[in-house]
Amino acid sequence: MTETMIFVLVFIGLGIFFLSLILSFVPVGLWISAWAAGVRIGLFNLVGMRFRKVIPARIVNPLIKANKAGLDLVIDKLEAHYLAGGNVDRVVNALIAAQRADIDLGFERATAIDLAGRDVLQAVQMSVNPKVIETPVVAAVAKDGIEVKARARVTVRANIDRLVGGAGEETIIARVGEGIVTTIGSATTHKEVLENPDAISKNVLNRSLDSGTAFQILSIDIADVDVGKNIGAELQTDQAEADKRIAQAKAEERRAMAVAQEQEMKAKVQEMRAKVVEAEADVPRAMAQALREGNLAVMDYYQLRNINADTQMRESISKGSKDDKGNSGK
Repeated sequence: MTETMIFVLVFIGLGIFFLSLILSFVPVGLWISAWAAGVRIGLFNLVGMRFRKVIPARIVNPLIKANKAGLDLVIDKLEAHYLAGGNVDRVVNALIAAQRADIDLGFERATAIDLAGRDVLQAVQMSVNPKVIETPVVAAVAKDGIEVKARARVTVRANIDRLVGGAGEETIIARVGEGIVTTIGSATTHKEVLENPDAISKNVLNRSLDSGTAFQILSIDIADVDVGKNIGAELQTDQAEADKRIAQAKAEERRAMAVAQEQEMKAKVQEMRAKVVEAEADVPRAMAQALREGNLAVMDYYQLRNINADTQMRESISKGSKDDKGNSGK
């Protein structure tokens, strides 16, 4: 092999290498696909997307899809939406679906909905095919104290005009639950709710629960109604138990006060007895003092002793006669 042939082979290899490098950077195949689909886009524009860190396929393929669907979209707006963090393919699909369903949805509104974090394609599909939201079991108490449990199915349709800034499904569920509680609570008896469950849906539907939300409520259907506990009776039982405990506490307080007063009276009796004993102890001293001072004669003293003895004898005779009468009665 001569040096000329080696040089030619090296040159051809380098040429193939640089050509593959250029083709990998310049999306020639994508450019050809766009021209074949009738989308006029410059090759240098695709190269510029590479420099702007935009994947050309993420822009060109949705643009081809929109052109085939008859949508007049500008590639610069698609690229701007991609750079803003939006999903270009989903926006184009939503625009095509809205066009087929005869829904008024512009490109600017669709991109705004997509950048707001909502699935614009799902919103368009929900506008065509309404969604059913099932609420959890809501328990409320009628005026007769009987608990009633209800579960509702809410049929909603996406409101394209309020998707940006509108409340979500959680708000719908909360408002419907509030309406169910209000309706059951205003019923005179639980039997009214069981006899006319459609009254709940009518009352809730007339409250304009979809205002300020991203949905339009089409219907509210009561899926299930059950009777729960007798809350009124339980509350009355709890109140009676509480009243009983209060009465017991007050009675215990009065008993404790009576016991304390009894102990206090016993203490006073003991105090009075001590005073009597003390006074009786002073009598001999007073008599001795009277004898020493001559205020009491000896005969007077003996006469007083005789009187005391006579008194004691009469008391003992009186007690004996009472005991005899009691024994004879038995």
